[in-house]
Amino acid sequence: MNKNQPTEPTSTVTAPAAPQRKRYDAAFKEAAVENWLKSRKPGTQIAAELGISYPSLKEWKRNYSGTAMPEHGDLAAENRTLRAELARVREQRDILKKTVGIFSEPSPNAIKPLKA
Repeated sequence: MNKNQPTEPTSTVTAPAAPQRKRYDAAFKEAAVENWLKSRKPGTQIAAELGISYPSLKEWKRNYSGTAMPEHGDLAAENRTLRAELARVREQRDILKKTVGIFSEPSPNAIKPLKA
C-alpha cells in the first residue's frame, strides 16, 4: 500500500446549513409591541400571530417601552374608577325612577274629572 493513496474514497460531508435568523426593522418591532399593549391579548398569542417568539417580543417591549409585562396597575385603577362611576350612575337612575313615580301619582287634592 502506498501512503499517498487512501484505501477508502473520502467524501466531503456537508453539515446542513444553519437556519438564518430573521431580522426585523425597528418599525416592525415597535408596531408589534404597540399591538400587544393596545390589544391586551396575551403576549404568547400576539407572538404566534406575528410568527415570532414570545421571548423576542418581551425583549422588544423591554427595549421600546421599559418593562417586559403589560401594566396591570393601570387596569386596576381604571377598573376602580369605572366601578365608582357605575355606582354613581345607578344611584342617579334610582333617584330619577322614584321622582317619576312620585310625579306620576295623582295628588289626593286633585279634582276628579267630570264624567259626561
